[in-house]
Amino acid sequence: MSTYKGSCHCGKVAYEVDGEIDSGLACNCSICQRKGALLWFVPRAALRIDRGEDALTTYTFNKHVIRHQFCATCGMHPFGQGVGPDGNEMAAINLRCLEDIDLAAIPVHPFDGRAM
Repeated sequence: MSTYKGSCHCGKVAYEVDGEIDSGLACNCSICQRKGALLWFVPRAALRIDRGEDALTTYTFNKHVIRHQFCATCGMHPFGQGVGPDGNEMAAINLRCLEDIDLAAIPVHPFDGRAM
């Protein structure tokens, strides 16, 4: 299992996440399309916030299932948190905020969140 480091743009929020990136998800819902996130879903326990939890602001909409979190200083969306369809807590990691990964090598699958 690999550990990846990520952060917001200004660095106030930093985190680590454990797992193997097998693919990313490009959602076309109204928020994901606008912010251009590529999402990787992991169990919530795989995400550790190293610093800046107090710098995070949360936004929810629609069914309020996912807490979209962003840095109050730079506005970057490093991850979201919520409960998956199976009832387990999960984190939606924005792959674009992870360090030292080759985004071009990660298969990206479209997801029609707009239809949800």
